[in-house]
Amino acid sequence: MAETPAAVWLVLPTYDEAENVEAMVAAVRGVLPESRRVLVVDDNSPDGTGEIADRLAVEHADVEVLHRPRKEGLGPAYLAGFRRALAGGAELVLEMDCDFSHDPAYLPRMLDAARNADLVLGRSAAAAAPMPGSCWGSPYATSPAASSAFAARCWRRSISTRSTRAATPFRSR
Repeated sequence: MAETPAAVWLVLPTYDEAENVEAMVAAVRGVLPESRRVLVVDDNSPDGTGEIADRLAVEHADVEVLHRPRKEGLGPAYLAGFRRALAGGAELVLEMDCDFSHDPAYLPRMLDAARNADLVLGRSAAAAAPMPGSCWGSPYATSPAASSAFAARCWRRSISTRSTRAATPFRSR
């Protein structure tokens, strides 16, 4: 990758991800540029995910934890993470699940694609249906709160700001 944006944030919502969070943070730190920030958004996981994330934040200056007092669902977790990333100066905001249904190895490819796009979608390993055309774009994504079961995403700040203002919070079931 040639030129990398100065402020790349990855929003990583967690709930009961104690088995995955440390490995996921290590994996994304290994593939993202040094200008990265990894934001773990934990919804008071009863399995200790938040405490593990806190330890990682102490060990790594580029890791931050946003603790939420209760489980509110994936969409609101992404929105809270987006707001924090934008307030922190993010130019590009990546989002992905912590259960490895999104492969961190594809994050550099998503950042490369973001040079010429405002929104980049990366297909989830769990998505069984073939995606028409390129597996790196779709005209159907409308907000950061859209289901993550389909794709990891990379949003440019300009559209992230509009999307988080316009998005209606919802609870995932």
